Amino acid sequence: MLNKLREQTVFKGNWLLSLLVSVGVWQCSVPVMGQMLLPYTPQLNSEQLEQQGLEVAEEAAQLIRFQQHDLALSRAKLAVQLAPNKYQPWFILGTLYIIKQELEPGVEALEKALVLEPEEVGIKFTLGNAYFQQGKYQQAATALEEGLEIKADVPSAQFDLGNAYFKLGRMAEAIAVYQKAVAQQEEFWPAVNNIGLIKYEQGNISSAIEHWQKALEIDEEQAEPILALGVALYIQGQKEEGLKLGEAALELDSNYGEIQHLKDNLWGEKLIKDTQTFFTTPQMQAILAQLEKDS
Repeated sequence: MLNKLREQTVFKGNWLLSLLVSVGVWQCSVPVMGQMLLPYTPQLNSEQLEQQGLEVAEEAAQLIRFQQHDLALSRAKLAVQLAPNKYQPWFILGTLYIIKQELEPGVEALEKALVLEPEEVGIKFTLGNAYFQQGKYQQAATALEEGLEIKADVPSAQFDLGNAYFKLGRMAEAIAVYQKAVAQQEEFWPAVNNIGLIKYEQGNISSAIEHWQKALEIDEEQAEPILALGVALYIQGQKEEGLKLGEAALELDSNYGEIQHLKDNLWGEKLIKDTQTFFTTPQMQAILAQLEKDS
């Protein structure tokens, strides 16, 4: 399981006119007769422009909350032009790019934000998530570790750090931070689920089953632990129960019938191999064929 990166303000079409009036652009003296008429260069007040930029950035942040991402992106781009030396517009712009899965410009904006405000934990956490999505697992771990040194009680960041450790093969450390996430937020089923993934790869199938059962006690409608539990039970000889769970999982989310989707969600080699065996059974083949037909 991965963790990926979402009072509406009405956009005023004439906001720029108001801004220009507020900074005195229209205040100019009448040229003396006989002088050459020179183009007027407005003397803009940088502090006011910067404040306007922060306000526009705040509008973008509000729009993100309502998942108005395209509108928010246009505001954020404007905000960084108005307030390029403030971290907030860059942070919001970078976050929007990450939400839209435009990772390269997102990371670039977030790195600019971090230069401007090196101790802002939100930037570090968002960068860590973005680095992970780029496959830069050590950079992800470093950013997340630095953020958690400043603010330790953030379950989502602990979860992301656990995922980075997972990909780096640092399994004991991954389990430890997943456990910290659950200690902070008891209903954080993805962390419980991922401990199960590690236990399965370590050959401790009974412990993996316990963790997936615990995850389902938290949320019984999650396809991932249902499928993982079904595969584990099937492999252990409880074939009928395993197949029932497999069918239920794919009815909830057909994406889990795709091996690449499982790999993307940190399923390891042993569990993938057993899942492929599970999917070759006549019952699961029939379900997968029906799902493909319905898609």
